[in-house]
Amino acid sequence: MTRKRDWWQDAVFYQVYPRSFFDSNDDGEGDIPGITAKLDYIKSLGVDAIWSCPYFRSPKADNGYDVADYRDIDPSFGTLDDWKIMIKGIHDRGMKFLMDLVVNHSSDEHEWFRSARASKDSPYRDYYIFREGKDGREPSNWGSIFGGSAWEYNEPTDDYYLHLFAVKQPDLNWENPKVMDEVADIIDFWADLGVDGFRLDAFNNSDKDQSFPDVETAPGDKYGYAGQYYVSRPGVDRYIHELYRRELGPRDLVTVAELAYCPDEKIIQYSSPENEEFDMLYFFDMLNFDQNGYDKFSPTGFRVSDLKKTMDHWIGALHGTGYCALFLGNHDQCRPLSRFGNTNKYRIRSAKTLANAMFFLEGIPYIYQGEELGMTNTDFTSIDEFNDVEVFHYWNEHVTEKGEDPGKILELLNMRSRDTSRSPMPWNAEKNAGFSRTKPWLKVGSEYKNINVEAEDADPDSVLNFYRKLIKTRHGREAVIKGSLSWIGMESDEHMSYIRESDHELLISLNNFSENIVTVSIPESVSAHSMSVILSNMSRETVSGASITLEPWECLTMTGKK
Repeated sequence: MTRKRDWWQDAVFYQVYPRSFFDSNDDGEGDIPGITAKLDYIKSLGVDAIWSCPYFRSPKADNGYDVADYRDIDPSFGTLDDWKIMIKGIHDRGMKFLMDLVVNHSSDEHEWFRSARASKDSPYRDYYIFREGKDGREPSNWGSIFGGSAWEYNEPTDDYYLHLFAVKQPDLNWENPKVMDEVADIIDFWADLGVDGFRLDAFNNSDKDQSFPDVETAPGDKYGYAGQYYVSRPGVDRYIHELYRRELGPRDLVTVAELAYCPDEKIIQYSSPENEEFDMLYFFDMLNFDQNGYDKFSPTGFRVSDLKKTMDHWIGALHGTGYCALFLGNHDQCRPLSRFGNTNKYRIRSAKTLANAMFFLEGIPYIYQGEELGMTNTDFTSIDEFNDVEVFHYWNEHVTEKGEDPGKILELLNMRSRDTSRSPMPWNAEKNAGFSRTKPWLKVGSEYKNINVEAEDADPDSVLNFYRKLIKTRHGREAVIKGSLSWIGMESDEHMSYIRESDHELLISLNNFSENIVTVSIPESVSAHSMSVILSNMSRETVSGASITLEPWECLTMTGKK
């Protein structure tokens, strides 16, 4: 079956984190009218679509990924009327809108769960997963992704409920067909209001082995990772195909699957058009190459060759079948410039090089707000400045319980935690970075006086204006949309370079990831063609020959006709 070409297959997506984007009413938190106020800015980037993190009614135990009402806007973000104005503004500017749909779990403050936990006779009892304890403890030794047990005792019914994430995020029971009916109705509700698609958060965790067997644990740990019993099990395919049949397909809604630790054999199943499941796969696995196993707080150090091998694996697995998202950062990761780039002498150059290296690969590029400015990790000076539930779990486990050095843990959290990328968007050099006229909900990054939209918009050589050129250059390019991918110097730990080749076009992307001068050898079959520079972070206009020398953190992209 040949997949039809659709708008998103040549698109660039912009991710908005609403709480940190722009505060329109000066209460310290970003909101939906704030997004609307900045739509012209987003449009100026040249992107095709916006994906927004959740803004549903929520107690924000996990910053909105704990939904208390799927059909209403949280008052801190505005009203449903505000949302309708925003979606109209997006469409009027020729862009599409993707909503984050969080239905692996809900909030414990959702009316379904309030009822379910209160009585075993509740009509919503089977919307969630409750089990009796075992030998005076939890039903199994499964660990929560945020630390501790994945089970929480429920006193009213004297049993436990499952929460793979935070305690306030009870998992929905997808074996109950009524859950499917509810989610289909939620999709129907938002599609009627104009949503163009959905990113399904943690959806490949929706099918659990409900025998809940115990798992092996690390020495000294009470709980263990149980992913083999809830990641990408067969039910996921049934659930998403049913949603496709009922709502997503008939309404032509694009679907993006957030996937973590996904087995290779599943990705073809998820992405093959004949299976009618997901349009695009958003692999968190893409960024796990510089850590030990499943522990993001156990970094191993960045090597360019590891990044290339990881990209080659996922892109290659989907070639000719499906589409993967291309990204180096998002709201669940630290800033890519701090993780992979150079935040000192070559900050501007390296921010451009990271973008250039990703945007001409096979896939769909995603920009997380602030990447287009070259933002770096926010610097937190104490645990009290953080907001993230994951951070507090980690601090309590390692500092409070195990007595580890708080200085070293703080340094690690500043390096790898999610809050490092969730600080308010810097719009100008004024107080609070122009985000709000009152104290923001999360600390503003210290670099905002130099790294902000107003300053970079006025500088033709800024990271922001490079992104605008990059997006314009990428759009509609045959070699990028249809071309094969071959790497130049796969084993090199200094540069990330590759060739894209289609029937009528050659494209070469050269990216020096080091502070050294690097020479890249171009294959004769390619160097024999006349090539023109279409993008450079050092204003190069011409390049020739089979050997090209790159300055520290220099990038350039060339094309030629075949």
